[in-house]
Amino acid sequence: MASGFFALLDDIATLMDDVVVMSKITTKKTAGILGDDLAVNAEKATGFVSSRELPVLWAITKGSFLNKLIILPIAFLLSAFAPWAVTLALVLGGVYLAFEGVEKIYDFFVPHDHEKEVHIGDIGDEEHVLEIEKQKIKSAIFTDFILSVEIVIIALGTVLGKSILFQVLVVSIVAIIATVGVYGIVALIVRMDDLGLKLVTLHASNKNSALKVIGQFLINALPWVIKSLSVIGTIALLLVAGGIFGHKIPYFHHVLESFPGFIKDFILGLLVGCVALLVVKLFKVFIKLFKGKKRE
Repeated sequence: MASGFFALLDDIATLMDDVVVMSKITTKKTAGILGDDLAVNAEKATGFVSSRELPVLWAITKGSFLNKLIILPIAFLLSAFAPWAVTLALVLGGVYLAFEGVEKIYDFFVPHDHEKEVHIGDIGDEEHVLEIEKQKIKSAIFTDFILSVEIVIIALGTVLGKSILFQVLVVSIVAIIATVGVYGIVALIVRMDDLGLKLVTLHASNKNSALKVIGQFLINALPWVIKSLSVIGTIALLLVAGGIFGHKIPYFHHVLESFPGFIKDFILGLLVGCVALLVVKLFKVFIKLFKGKKRE
């Protein structure tokens, strides 16, 4: 009886050790999309008055956890009863990632008019402020839902073929790490300027204070950090997408074999993204022409 109990404990310990190892591997595979998730959410969490930044970020974080509670059971059911659907979703997610990355590059080189950004702190009416805040939170949670689907599918794709318990443990750990890690870092980023302002204020009388210099640096660095994360996130999107195509689509296995892996992934992601962007642009033109003819 005792030997059976200790054998069970040994099996559990072995399982958890395997789970930890695979969780590390899976987290590395989702690192690219986590970088984009970080960049997107850092942008979404800015523009609020200082006193509202953390409450808004907490609301988005709770929404992110709810997103994953919805996504995870569906993903596990697909894995158990239709594993081919996980691979299909992974490839389709890769197409979306490639499209999103190329679209960002396109918007940078072909700028077009955008609606003027409204900063919540500039609006006086409290009810109006709260309404806009709710809209920004909803927008951030919706964006998080899309990115969460991608993270979960990529994580699940690394453990296909394993037992359902193993999949649940690994993917759930990755989902928790993704949420806590991303929003924890976002919280630090959005408070950078406030920390810098406090350092500057506390040492305002001392022109040569190192802490004052650090404070000023933090204030000036925040916009550059946001922009840098956006660039890194765009590159990461294309790399992750290219990696999916290279591993999940047999035709791409032997394409550009002489190239280093990351360059091959970037080129594949860029090419598929360009095709996806072209299809979307042509579809929009077709819809406009169709509506124009309908009006006539």
